[in-house]
Amino acid sequence: MIELSGQMEAQYILRHHQHDPKDNQCSSSLVKHIKAPVGIVWSLVRRFDEPQKYKPFVSRCTVQGDLKIGSLRHVNVKSGLPATTSTEMLSLFDDKEHILGIRIIGGDHRLKNYSSILTVHPETIDGEEGTMVIESFVVDVPEGNTKEDTCYFVKAFINYNLASLCAVSERMAGRDRAGLGNV
Repeated sequence: MIELSGQMEAQYILRHHQHDPKDNQCSSSLVKHIKAPVGIVWSLVRRFDEPQKYKPFVSRCTVQGDLKIGSLRHVNVKSGLPATTSTEMLSLFDDKEHILGIRIIGGDHRLKNYSSILTVHPETIDGEEGTMVIESFVVDVPEGNTKEDTCYFVKAFINYNLASLCAVSERMAGRDRAGLGNV
């Protein structure tokens, strides 16, 4: 199925990742192919309350109340980024279809009106069970920045998170194949 991934990516993006950017916003979609089953990848992504399981820049996360649409999480960001905190709302969650959406509603950063959608899809990679992850976003372009610079920054940040998701998922899948589970 990897040879059909371009067609599948386009279908999934049309179905789940349509943003309507305004003139002062940029938007894009990114795709990552992971050599791990959907169940493993989704088990990490779905944890709105524990993004630090695969997002290396998150040092701490607290959630108020039950995990449901409208839930808020307060994220502390590790030093080295132009931010220290972010307040985010769970805007989409579908455990069956593997869809997670968030909106940033506060914090000390320049990502205003940021929202993202992340979807997880099964695929076959080199004859093995794999996963296609698609993350899309829309965000305001900060004053003094260009759309290109803003999109470049956000895409680099998302790519870093997706690479980490890939590494953690593939490590977990390797343990599962070796019969070690989540030791």
